Amino acid sequence: MLHEIVVEPAKDEERFRSLMQVHHYLGAPPKVGETLWYVARRSDEWVALIGFSSSALKCRARDAWIGWDFRIQYDRLHLVTNNSRFLILPGWHRPNLASRLLSLCERRLASDWAKRFGHPLLLLETFVDPDRFPGTIYHAANWRCLGRTRGFRRYRNSYAPSTSKLVFVRPLVPNARKRLSAAELDPVYRHGKPKIMISAEMMSALPDYFADIPDPRGRQGRRFPFATVLALATGAALCGRRSFVAMEEWAEALDQKGRERFRCRYRGRRYHVPCARTIRNVLVRADPDELDAALARFNADYGLADSTCAIDGETLRSALDDESDRGHGSDGQAATHV
Repeated sequence: MLHEIVVEPAKDEERFRSLMQVHHYLGAPPKVGETLWYVARRSDEWVALIGFSSSALKCRARDAWIGWDFRIQYDRLHLVTNNSRFLILPGWHRPNLASRLLSLCERRLASDWAKRFGHPLLLLETFVDPDRFPGTIYHAANWRCLGRTRGFRRYRNSYAPSTSKLVFVRPLVPNARKRLSAAELDPVYRHGKPKIMISAEMMSALPDYFADIPDPRGRQGRRFPFATVLALATGAALCGRRSFVAMEEWAEALDQKGRERFRCRYRGRRYHVPCARTIRNVLVRADPDELDAALARFNADYGLADSTCAIDGETLRSALDDESDRGHGSDGQAATHV
């Protein structure tokens, strides 16, 4: 009878890596991000090694099957894990063993993942090189083949050509696709800071919606264009940031191209973004009626097609001060956070 254990002690991890390096064509797996390794054993003998790790950032076949929008998929990738390694050790190949091991892992993986990383899982994925394997074990374990990858792999901040792989998925709960693609994610599945995205087109368009709002600041207080600060705050709010500090952090995380799209201040051959205090001062002093009208135009252009893009002035102005749980309305008085 087979028993599975999590590779926890350092000596077991070293043995796991060593055996993978010797017997798996991809070598030892890196332990980056959320990673869980299993060993199948009979008595004290190791029979097979199985590794699960963070899901792929992008996979056209998987993303199309789930049906999620790119704006929300990065906020939900933590609910998907990749079966990145599967190795049956020499001398242990038996009929139905591989599918049996996958079944054993499926039974405990979700609970183990929640205990280790603090959030559940909804979907398993894996990629199989068809030049080496036909994917028989995944078919036998009732995984679904979605087709092939486009033949690229992520390398640093870009993508390099690679072998096209077969894409297999296996839901861990009923209605996994519906839960992953829902406009609003169930709170039980949320984890960490929001990772919602906006498109390059939206970044470039946002400042135009605020261009006609009068700037009440004095000339010495205009280091950053008024429309740019409002656009950055709106972009951050659309991506789930709900405090002035979080908005600043979101803006700081933009690369130079993103900052250029928002028409940020250009100085010293670099685009710069405003601090949390500047964002707060602009939101507090912006005319509330003008702001609401600008956001209404934005909603008419983007929110009707995607309800997750809808935003109003009260939500934007009611960003939480990082020193309290109270918001600040347009007149500087406490306002209810929406």
